[in-house]
Amino acid sequence: MTDHGIDDRQEHLEQGVGTTPVTQDGHGAAHPGPGSTAVAGTHADHGQGSHDAGQMTGHDAGQMTGHAAGHRAGHAAGHGAGHDRHAGHSVAMFRDKFWISLALTIPVLIWSHDVQMWLGYQAPQFPGSEWIAAALGTAVFVYGGVVFLRGAAGELADRKPGMMTLISLAITVAFVTSLASTFGYFQVEIWWELSTLITIMLLGHWLEMRSIAQARG
Repeated sequence: MTDHGIDDRQEHLEQGVGTTPVTQDGHGAAHPGPGSTAVAGTHADHGQGSHDAGQMTGHDAGQMTGHAAGHRAGHAAGHGAGHDRHAGHSVAMFRDKFWISLALTIPVLIWSHDVQMWLGYQAPQFPGSEWIAAALGTAVFVYGGVVFLRGAAGELADRKPGMMTLISLAITVAFVTSLASTFGYFQVEIWWELSTLITIMLLGHWLEMRSIAQARG
């Protein structure tokens, strides 16, 4: 019996040792270790985060691009609307009108009674010299001021009075007053003011048009 009992115990131990690895392997296959779970979770979280980041980046980039395009379009539209009063105008036109008007304005200043009195000199007198200021002032109004009169007509037709309307109003009042004064209806002669105002306005618009042309390349 002793030998038989010893043999049974050895057989039982051998069976136990042989079945232990199977049990451990089966348990490992059914229940993965903490390390495997952590790695899988990390990859899953990384994939989800990359997807969210890509989606947010694409959305933000598209929104920013659309906003920038809209801003440029609005700026271009506003810029074009702000310079409609220069439609049909050119840098050369304002330049030529300025120089010719300036050449006509200088004699108006020289033979103006107010300027002679202020500066204390006597302009040369000859037959017809009393008409120099009126004749050349009218020429400046017709030649140099017509661009402002046309611009004012366009603004009033669109029911959007602006700078051209203000300039036209000023030079028209000055012209009518000076003309009436020449024929003895007023004692105020402002031919020199009319000519100077138109010449200065032409200079300002010439410089403005040149700046716009340079900005547009």
